[in-house]
Amino acid sequence: MNSGKLVSVSGGEGPYKNIIQALSRLDLSPFAGKKILIKPNCGREMKSCGSVNTHPQAVAAVIDAVRNVGAASIAVGESPILGVNTIKAFELSGIAAVATERNVPLIDMDKRKPVIKPVSNGRILDELKFCADIFDFDYIVSVPVAKAHMHTQVTLGIKNMKGCLWRHEKVRLHQLQYKEGISFPEKTLDTAISDLASLLLPNLTVVDGFLGMEGLGPSSGDAKESDFAVASFHPLAADMVAAELMGFSFEEIHHLRIIKERGIDS
Repeated sequence: MNSGKLVSVSGGEGPYKNIIQALSRLDLSPFAGKKILIKPNCGREMKSCGSVNTHPQAVAAVIDAVRNVGAASIAVGESPILGVNTIKAFELSGIAAVATERNVPLIDMDKRKPVIKPVSNGRILDELKFCADIFDFDYIVSVPVAKAHMHTQVTLGIKNMKGCLWRHEKVRLHQLQYKEGISFPEKTLDTAISDLASLLLPNLTVVDGFLGMEGLGPSSGDAKESDFAVASFHPLAADMVAAELMGFSFEEIHHLRIIKERGIDS
């Protein structure tokens, strides 16, 4: 996979064309003959064309771009927040429709038993439970919608990987306490996200910034039409650029800064 830090940015053309243009500057040839999992942010049952969930046309653009380079198979998967029916969330968001049109299967990643992975040198976590489906694919494409977040300032490509954690494991990351005698100045959630990143980062990040969210995200903020897309093989670089386009500095996004400091961003 391309290890460069090229970040491709496009805007002003709507969710589909923005992403097609951003991806056109990247070499997607490593996807040829590979199994690709597209991981949008679709964690809530809401009828929406963006803002809360990834815009369906953003997902459509990623499917088309990956298929055009000859991917062996493509699927769209999600493990939403507790109490949400994955397939219903896909249907209400419009993602199910674009996937069906393209004969791409949808995966409820909570159906199978989890895969438990130890966290080596974890700052706050000893192990994590992952959705088993993610290990059936060669590459994961994180396709978040650009949103502000009440706890982590932003939720973008790296934090979107929380949706690869099995069922209530996502909630557990919000309930952690530092071990006795060990503490860091950052919120435990930011530190936990960095531990997650030490085990799982997206191979390609494609940020849907067409209709994002500002204020009290990830679900109660105000929709913000920004009309941009960001794409990169480098997950930290993609999130840094997207955060800046949203008006945040790198120093404000603590989980990204910790990941950079720990050297787990490549």
